Amino acid sequence: MGNLPLDKKNIVITRAKDKISDVKDLFSKQGAKIFDLPALLIDYPDDLTPLDNSLLDINKFHWIIFSSSNGIKYLEKRLTDKGLSLRNYAGKIKFAVVGKKTSESLNSLGIQADFVPPNFVAESLLENFPLSQTKERILLPRVQSGGRNIIAEKLREMGAIVDEVASYESRCPNTMPKDTEKALKDGIIDAIIFSSGKTVFNSAVLLEKYLGHKWLSMIENIHLLTIGPQTSIACNKVFNRVSRQAESYTFEGLLDATINYFS
Repeated sequence: MGNLPLDKKNIVITRAKDKISDVKDLFSKQGAKIFDLPALLIDYPDDLTPLDNSLLDINKFHWIIFSSSNGIKYLEKRLTDKGLSLRNYAGKIKFAVVGKKTSESLNSLGIQADFVPPNFVAESLLENFPLSQTKERILLPRVQSGGRNIIAEKLREMGAIVDEVASYESRCPNTMPKDTEKALKDGIIDAIIFSSGKTVFNSAVLLEKYLGHKWLSMIENIHLLTIGPQTSIACNKVFNRVSRQAESYTFEGLLDATINYFS
């Protein structure tokens, strides 16, 4: 039996702590040794009032558009706190998703999305979104600290009434696992994989904290792989380079990109 494609490769995964295991399995099965670098902490936003107000009026919306699994998780969590579920609104409100994982998260609640774009990116959603009339009301649950939201902006230009509401917040963790810190200092890491712009920025904060002011030169021989265009923009901004971007913007696509890159 031949070697696995990622044999002897030491790879750092930078996901939220509770989300690392499924990606870890994907890469480990191809022979990689994985080091965790949780670069996101996900929780409710600082103030739940805007979210609660939107949920009080949830029946006024024609659509809810989810651009992340966390948007689904924390909207559902808040509804559950109130003895409700998104399932209560299936068939009354239409659901749209951006991204394969987001679609799977909705399916796990027993809900089929009414609209999934042909490609798992915001631009594809906007190009194909079935807005049947202007003045349609759309709820867009999102991260608290996000910047401008292209989906909200473009849908408003198309005549929709869009309520953006913070349903979760992502923060930078305070710590790095000891074995990951040691592997980085020993110079044995081959690659770091990034799944979002936030994981790029937060990883940089943690790398500087644990490796010191020379952290950039200490990782100059490590290959940096990204899940998609926005993550690559962040990576270029922080590290001035991207080794390879996934062609398919999923973790399976990221795995393929990593295997192809090292082969």
